[in-house]
Amino acid sequence: MLGETAHATDKESLRQALGLHLPIHSQLLNYLQRLIQFDLGTSIHSGRAITDIFLERFPATVELGLGATIVALTLAFPLGILSAIRQKTLIDFSAMTFALAGVSIPNFWLGPMLIMVGSLWLGWFPVSGRDGVLSLILPALTLGTAMAAILSRMIRSAVLEVIHEDYIRTAQAKGLTESRTIIRHALRNAMLPVMTLLGLQLGSLLSGAVITETVFAWPGIGSLMIEAIQQRDYPIVQAAILCISLIYIGVNLLTDILYAWLDPRIRIRDAS
Repeated sequence: MLGETAHATDKESLRQALGLHLPIHSQLLNYLQRLIQFDLGTSIHSGRAITDIFLERFPATVELGLGATIVALTLAFPLGILSAIRQKTLIDFSAMTFALAGVSIPNFWLGPMLIMVGSLWLGWFPVSGRDGVLSLILPALTLGTAMAAILSRMIRSAVLEVIHEDYIRTAQAKGLTESRTIIRHALRNAMLPVMTLLGLQLGSLLSGAVITETVFAWPGIGSLMIEAIQQRDYPIVQAAILCISLIYIGVNLLTDILYAWLDPRIRIRDAS
């Protein structure tokens, strides 16, 4: 903060101001006390409160995360279900080829390719920044494609496990159409492993958002953390990692709660 040529007295004064002269346990206690009050500290580079900076950047990350999730679910469920009910057909092979490509292609390559095609060649979307719905499409596709690939494979496997069960054959024998049988009976019972993977992917979505936000200059928490690392603004880096970790834990907790809604057997087991 002071530069390499700072005097020892200036360094000591700064240590006193930052509380670095205190024992480690005292520094930790002070940090936790401020954290309870939602005080994440002050940016070294700008001198602003980190909480204010986060409140400015967080909506952009939420917007990108929701957009990527919508893209992933829109692609994954039709592909996974069609692959399961049309097993070993051209539809199945095409969907699984997409899944393999989606898992294999990294965000830092797919993002520039989408910019090259969608922005530079076709001119349909902005190259970078956050300015309206069109600027969200390419980052959401970049972030959601890999998630869709993983989910579609899990949905296919889960649906394949349940469509040969006795209750599915009973529903079909009663005259239910194939689509209604899949949606009302098979899909709900196949959702537990899918929900587990979805919860994990939503958490890891934040780590992918760091790369995607940097590629598209998206003003979210991910790009903020990269900027802070480059500027050696350690309080912001610490706060960003803490925020991402808490969101990851919260998403997985919500996933566990949704289990009871999806599968009544879990509620019965817990009650007993």
